[in-house]
Amino acid sequence: MRVGVNVPNYGPGTNPEVLRRWARTAEALGYDLLMLSDHLVVTPDVAAQYPAPFYEPFTALSWLAGVTDRIRLGTSVVIVPYRHPLLLARMAANLNDLSGGRLVLGVGVGWARQEFDALGVPFERRGALTDEHLRAVRAAWAEETDYRSGPIPIWVGGNSAAGIRRAVRLGDAWHPLRDLTPSGLRDAVGRMRALAGELGRPVPALAPRILLRLTDSPLPGPERRLGEGSIEQVVGDLEQLSLLGADTVVLDPFLGDPAETLRPQTAWSALATVADHWNPTPRP
Repeated sequence: MRVGVNVPNYGPGTNPEVLRRWARTAEALGYDLLMLSDHLVVTPDVAAQYPAPFYEPFTALSWLAGVTDRIRLGTSVVIVPYRHPLLLARMAANLNDLSGGRLVLGVGVGWARQEFDALGVPFERRGALTDEHLRAVRAAWAEETDYRSGPIPIWVGGNSAAGIRRAVRLGDAWHPLRDLTPSGLRDAVGRMRALAGELGRPVPALAPRILLRLTDSPLPGPERRLGEGSIEQVVGDLEQLSLLGADTVVLDPFLGDPAETLRPQTAWSALATVADHWNPTPRP
């Protein structure tokens, strides 16, 4: 099982040099994948959680491709309705080519109504638009050889029943995001596998993005979220996810306070602790 890192590409402490240090730190620690989030307009609903500056993910990942050698690069998640599907197909293909085939395209439907309004995209149609655009992206890749170099996996985000269905129908992997409990994720994976059987579709790979919050002592209770607790609990979560069949697990050390971006060393220390205990191995 591979382990990756979700990097904050937003907030008061984020700038090109900090992003470069994030990327090189994650790669040096042996992590397999670096992912960035997506917002195009920092409307008030976005700014409340992810304030400016917010670096557009394709642009930022192109920069990071040039300062890294091995680590895969991904979006967690790009909001599909925000861009014309042919533009999305072209940007993803070019980034994959420029990075030497290292792109993972994580996708989602979005949630920020004010941002949809600012972009002139109907919020109520975001699910249908996502499905339409994903089909168009795949068609562009299939029909135009210059749109891509090598396969680009599509990870479909979304923890809802609709997100699971979209992953089965249109994705290569299901990419549930944060706030996941062990029992809740097991149940959801069971539903995904059952749905794939009903639809006669392959079961998508499992690639969850979980919190990373280390505590000095173990956290009790069945509602403890995956990735939080003592280092022993976090390593145990990774082991259980491997047994559940996860292909990749993405650790997200951002705990919700934008001021954290002013102190990235705290997150780097937590990632180093996990690396020491889990020992992710650099790949060629």
